[in-house]
Amino acid sequence: MKDYDKIILGLDPGTNVMGYGLIGVQKKKLLLINTGVIHLAKLENHQLKLKSIFEKVSFLVKEYLPDEVAVEAPFFGKNVQSMLKLGRAQGVAMAAVLTHDLPIVEYSPKKIKQSITGNGNASKEQVAAMLQSILNFKELPKYLDATDGLAAAVCHHFQGGAGEKKKSYSGWDAFLKDNPDRKK
Repeated sequence: MKDYDKIILGLDPGTNVMGYGLIGVQKKKLLLINTGVIHLAKLENHQLKLKSIFEKVSFLVKEYLPDEVAVEAPFFGKNVQSMLKLGRAQGVAMAAVLTHDLPIVEYSPKKIKQSITGNGNASKEQVAAMLQSILNFKELPKYLDATDGLAAAVCHHFQGGAGEKKKSYSGWDAFLKDNPDRKK
């Protein structure tokens, strides 16, 4: 897997379908490694979904050995319960990454779209089409959540790994140092 200068894992957290994408950077050239989705809709309850997210993200980290991880931050919606569940899904995905001591950076959906298409209000289809051009792959995935995860990884590369607020964490200690109110 380490035929690349760097591997970036991008995650698009969801409670029914979670998208992911992996890119390799080789002498500043971007190469598609893999993209896909984690299906969660058939799981009985939210706790099982969270457990599955943790296990599958941990598997992706062990399988592909990324150097850095980018995650799409939840957008603010009107349904508080949906936001809470989405935030938990993102938190569990981040926890899975942090247990492997990898740096992780969040990007807003608008920032990701802006970075990929030049338009922060671009549709999922527009983002997918631009990624198809950038990474030179033939067929779009069945679920655009996969290209959303891929978009987070490509955005991270384009941003130089800096993130929007230049906040990234390389492990639990770094996160807790910056967020002392999160300790229990």
